[in-house]
Amino acid sequence: MSELRRRFEPLLRRVFHFYWRFARGATLGAFGLVIDGQGRVFLIRHSYISGWHLPGGGVETGETVKTALARELIEEGNIKLTGEPVLHGVFHNHRVSRRDHVMLYVVRDFVQERAPVPDREIVAHGFFAIDELPEDTGRATRARIAEVFNGQAVSEVW
Repeated sequence: MSELRRRFEPLLRRVFHFYWRFARGATLGAFGLVIDGQGRVFLIRHSYISGWHLPGGGVETGETVKTALARELIEEGNIKLTGEPVLHGVFHNHRVSRRDHVMLYVVRDFVQERAPVPDREIVAHGFFAIDELPEDTGRATRARIAEVFNGQAVSEVW
């Protein structure tokens, strides 16, 4: 029996993963709460979503969460990680989809050699003091900032 199991296990694993992709599929995002040496946070404004938000985006197939985070920070803020980001939490983003989850990392070790140039996706960006956030900063962004800076209880919901 163990020989039969050994031979068919890889095939069964692929079949089950294929099934789970459609039956229980989930999407995953990697976001960063980037904090500079003055205690300011980096926020972006998208062309397709109102308000100011934390930088980040979807984890692509074959990509680790940290690789996705590093890619998104470069794409959206010209921010390059120079140290390990610290996982703050994993959140269910039910406003996007009942299958969407977000992993948020706190990023303190980075360089931004030059400010990013606004483009079709990111129309504005900047570092903001937490007591001077733009008025239309998103609810989830404000909640995550309060968790990290003010010791608010960490929610499971984005």
